[in-house]
Amino acid sequence: MTTSSPRAAFFDALKSPVSPRSPTALYTLSHAPRTSHESDDADSLRDLELSDGPLLADAPISSRARAYSISGFDFQRDLLPLTASLSEPDTVHGESHTKSISLLHGAWCLPYQSLRVTNRLPGVALIMGLQIGSGIFSSPGVVVANTQSVGASLVVWLAAGLLAWTGASSFAELGASIPVNGGAQAYLQYSYGPLVSYLFAWTAISALKPGGNAVISLIFAEYMNRLFWHSTRAEVSPDDIPQWAVKLTAIAAVLVVSIICVATPTLGPRAAVVFTTVKIVALLSITILGIIQLARGHSSVSFTGPLFSGSSTSPSQYALALYSGLWAFDGWDQANYVGGEMKNAEKNIPRAIHFSMSLVTVLFLLANLAYFVVLDKATVGRSNTVALDFGRALFGPVGGIIFALMVAISCFGALNGSSFTTARLIFVAGREGYLPAFFGQMNKKLKTPLNAMCLQALLTIAFIVIGGGFRSLINFAVVASWAFYFLTVLGLVILRVKEPMLERPYKTWITTPLIFCAVCIFLLCMPILAAPLEAIAVLGFVSATEHTYKFDVKMTCGGCSGAVERALKKAEADGVTSYDVSLEKQEVVVKGTIAYDALLEKIKKTGKEVRSGTTVE
Repeated sequence: MTTSSPRAAFFDALKSPVSPRSPTALYTLSHAPRTSHESDDADSLRDLELSDGPLLADAPISSRARAYSISGFDFQRDLLPLTASLSEPDTVHGESHTKSISLLHGAWCLPYQSLRVTNRLPGVALIMGLQIGSGIFSSPGVVVANTQSVGASLVVWLAAGLLAWTGASSFAELGASIPVNGGAQAYLQYSYGPLVSYLFAWTAISALKPGGNAVISLIFAEYMNRLFWHSTRAEVSPDDIPQWAVKLTAIAAVLVVSIICVATPTLGPRAAVVFTTVKIVALLSITILGIIQLARGHSSVSFTGPLFSGSSTSPSQYALALYSGLWAFDGWDQANYVGGEMKNAEKNIPRAIHFSMSLVTVLFLLANLAYFVVLDKATVGRSNTVALDFGRALFGPVGGIIFALMVAISCFGALNGSSFTTARLIFVAGREGYLPAFFGQMNKKLKTPLNAMCLQALLTIAFIVIGGGFRSLINFAVVASWAFYFLTVLGLVILRVKEPMLERPYKTWITTPLIFCAVCIFLLCMPILAAPLEAIAVLGFVSATEHTYKFDVKMTCGGCSGAVERALKKAEADGVTSYDVSLEKQEVVVKGTIAYDALLEKIKKTGKEVRSGTTVE
């Protein structure tokens, strides 16, 4: 094996940094310190698990090598089953094929071609399942309270659906052209470099995920408190319910879910089907009942009168209304995960996105129409529990209880799943050295990340206590997330110009990302006037994260020489033939391929089962 020495490569990098678009494979290695309890075999397995990351633009998708960032852990990758895949060309009957290694159901699977089992229907189901959540049962009140008319609120819901649609199409192109796990973080890394990617990952850990969990827990608490107060005192209005009662209920829900996740970590996946079924049944019930009421000629005064009467003329109010609509559509950004496993992706990706987004948009519009058919505008506008009010108006207290229980159950399930993934992100951050190692430890008795779960619970409770309530937290979460969505889709436009030859199995219309970016600019400018506190809070989080990034690079890189030396040693151990180093990009750039047989031996040493995989076309 011919290699250049670490010191020579180090000084060569100072003279001529490697272009990030050169036709060589990227092999970026983490410089985070390892904890003493990790064995060599554990290190080998963990290195394999962390093999997803930015890919090379020039190489065809089937032969691109994997890489992973050393400036921030791949947080969104850890929301999905870990996959380790290193490809090597193979020839069968004169045709080029790809060998890959994947971790499936706890065993290492060795297919000769990538598994592509997802067709259009599962893709549609996945995208819809990610979007239909607690938002449609809580956000309508915020939308109509800001737009001040039924017609304007329906227009906002349509605009939110179309904007989510353009975003999903843009993310689908990015997912097809940069086919790695990691979502927005991987695309930001590819488009802008490690700093922006790091900012996104840390903002997600410290603000987006805990803030989103706080919103879900508050929605659950609102419905549960309405059940209690309206069962004992029917004359109590939503505004009369004490906020301390709502927040205490939300905190209790977070604690109960955390205990469940720690004590019975398998409960969440098993119950996910039940929770998803309940929320879809609730949404369809509301839609069907509203249509029946309209067909019978029974509708509220707000629906039969002028639909746009009294509409707001303030752009900032429409921005806040759009935030709440977008919160309900949240999940569209995960559409790119469908593309990586879909057969005939260039055709099925757009079909799955267009069908699912159009169906969800129609369902949400029909649900809002149903609300206004049964309830007047004032009732919807002051309620965070509109589904309960809908049920009470149709069937009395019993109807309110039934709908409230359905929404509360679906919220509890969403909180359970989201809390588990948040704790998992914190656990990975601790393992990778970006949080204290204490949070990366697994409890020996429970076999669960107890310390990480405690931290996520504390962060979520902090947002509940100081977040200012459900509506303020929605503004905060949407401002923070859409700032990075804007940068991600803007990166698509930049790549269209800078890398026109990048292979794009699916290519959306150029007007799609341009419209998305234009609306994002409006959304990000308006909070300065309409929600200044939330905007300042987001700016504070991002600024603090930038300082954290600089400190982390300084402390862990040590001038980069130590990190480079460790990376080169690791590359040599993996069978790399030759390499260069880029200090500017903090990358070890590998020329050649990693030996497939050597990688297979590494897996066997970990004790994992190795079996032949089945190719499904």
